[in-house]
Amino acid sequence: MPELQLMIFTVIALALIFDFINGFHDTANAIATSVSTRAIRPGHAIVMAAILNFAGAMYSTGVAKTIGGDIVSSAKQIDELILIAALFGAVIWNLITWWFAVPSSSSHALVGGLIGAVLVSVGAEGLNFFGIGKIVISLIASPIIGIVSGCIIMTLLFHIFGRFSPSAINQKFRKMQILSAASMAFSHGSNDAQKSMGIITLALLSGGYLEVFEVPFYVKVLAATAMAMGTAVGGWRIIKTIGGNIFKLEPISGFAADLNSSVVIFTATLLHLPVSTTHVVSGSIMGVGTAKRVNAVRWGVAQQMVLAWVLTIPCTAVMGALAYLAAQNIFG
Repeated sequence: MPELQLMIFTVIALALIFDFINGFHDTANAIATSVSTRAIRPGHAIVMAAILNFAGAMYSTGVAKTIGGDIVSSAKQIDELILIAALFGAVIWNLITWWFAVPSSSSHALVGGLIGAVLVSVGAEGLNFFGIGKIVISLIASPIIGIVSGCIIMTLLFHIFGRFSPSAINQKFRKMQILSAASMAFSHGSNDAQKSMGIITLALLSGGYLEVFEVPFYVKVLAATAMAMGTAVGGWRIIKTIGGNIFKLEPISGFAADLNSSVVIFTATLLHLPVSTTHVVSGSIMGVGTAKRVNAVRWGVAQQMVLAWVLTIPCTAVMGALAYLAAQNIFG
């Protein structure tokens, strides 16, 4: 029993570390556009994002249930060692991509790490391929939807405000960007923090601490706090990439990108679907830039991001598998 408790606490600690890293890794999602257009001071933006990330994380648990229940066939087949390996693979990948300032998906990393750890331990029968397919489709479709809807919103704004002078428009939308950044921070917390909630609850269920998959209140608070603290640290490397390297944002285009991203992400939360907030925001910026001029988007930077997106699940699956084999030697 003491050994089981140690393993449970290890899963919880790693999940909270993942959430913390997710917070500073994905801070750029909420504030990069408003900081790059100087709508809000960086320090103020981070404090606002941290508070609203916490509030969003407390909103619901639908995404947590999808992560904890739709990737594996049964909680009975999953032990704490598998979850430790999955989280370790995801954390390492997030740190690598953060170090090289590549906007990568924490969601992809977690899904890939869990798939790899389950495959090498239980085998393919331990995976729920229908549930995985649903998650992968949402992860792939969401940035594409972000590109298309971002282009549409920006085109509409051009038609509505095109007759006004650029200086007047920028002044007005610089203030409105604070609201759009706030909604983006809330929607980010509502989707991303639930992923670690799902892993922790899965560990409690498989360890016999819960009878049904329901996220305890204290798990919600822990995950929300870890993400808010990570957000407060700030992820300046990726903020620079998203805020300026994809497309030169102006207040009106920054507002459009944030508004579009928050709508796409929060809609996914209401549908209990995990999405990559990084992918959605990057896609929104690409769509907004395309509405202005196709060659206004730095497609070379976009290609690097797409490559990271494609590689994340297979790379973290390998990391999760290797971490499980290593953990077996350590704990076994």
